[in-house]
Amino acid sequence: MGEREGAVAALRAELARLGVTDACEIGDGVTLSVWLGLVVRFRDGFYRWQEGQVRQRHLGTDPTGCAIRVARRYAELQTDVPLWWEGLAKVLRRDAAQGPS
Repeated sequence: MGEREGAVAALRAELARLGVTDACEIGDGVTLSVWLGLVVRFRDGFYRWQEGQVRQRHLGTDPTGCAIRVARRYAELQTDVPLWWEGLAKVLRRDAAQGPS
């Protein structure tokens, strides 16, 4: 397992420890989907996450610190679902209803 894959696995384990158990790696070895529209990537030695159109960076390589920040934001998003989320969910539902091309 390389540095990037190990970093994503460590972040996923820390998120699970904090109660975020539905995060999943999306198949590229560097991206973890935490919630619809909330993803975390490990690149250039830093954890970076994107929430809708907003990009953030955790100033460190420690999975614990990043997991705490992302888990906190995940809880906030579930409590107060942002407007962009419903739009993204509609697009994805429409794509799923149309089936594979």
